[in-house]
Amino acid sequence: MQKIFGLIGSYLGHSFSPGYFNSRFHAAGIDAIYKTFEIPSISEFPKLLQDNPGICGLNVTIPYKKAVIPYLDTMDYHASQIGAVNCIQVSESGLKGYNTDWLGFGKSISSRLRPQHSKALILGNGGAAPAVRYWLDQHRIKSLTVTRTPQEETLLFEDLRPEVLAEYKIIINTTPLGMSPEVQGFPPIPYEAINASHLLFDLIYNPAKTIFLREGENRGATVLNGLEMLHAQAEASWIIWNS
Repeated sequence: MQKIFGLIGSYLGHSFSPGYFNSRFHAAGIDAIYKTFEIPSISEFPKLLQDNPGICGLNVTIPYKKAVIPYLDTMDYHASQIGAVNCIQVSESGLKGYNTDWLGFGKSISSRLRPQHSKALILGNGGAAPAVRYWLDQHRIKSLTVTRTPQEETLLFEDLRPEVLAEYKIIINTTPLGMSPEVQGFPPIPYEAINASHLLFDLIYNPAKTIFLREGENRGATVLNGLEMLHAQAEASWIIWNS
């Protein structure tokens, strides 16, 4: 039976994953296919597995990285600490959840860090934000999360002042603001406070340069999009499925 791998999410029109993984399977001579599975509710997840008995592994994207957890049999240590799953291994022993976002983030940002990058602003608190925060914590980089609505231990966007950006030299956008096709969107932060000492990381990779990154680049900041992170977390998923 041909092995099936895939991606689950609510909207997957923008995904690079099928092309990436199907090329890898072909090159390695593995009889497998990678598909996208759009489901309007996580409650349809069990039926998805039932209808596709050949599934051996899945990636998970927004909005199901946390919602999928109750359907798993076990999680690895890092996924349990992060509280979010973006990779699932399906085997006879059940469904095991992993998080490869934190690995991809770390591989992407590490070479760009400089001595002044000791504090980070995380814009948004969904999707990959918990994985980003976990990696920063592991590397003793203090983080502050900025959100639109009041949450515990977060700062509201409306309360974000230039003096905060003067202290936090890493700014990471984990929101979908600016992602294709809504490319005119951008996080509402005081861009005038950004300078050459800042590092701006946008987890969005389409478009390659969002307004958020362009605003930073225009002020001399180092900027980085999410493509390297995407490739690195996908490679980590590949290793999990084929080890």
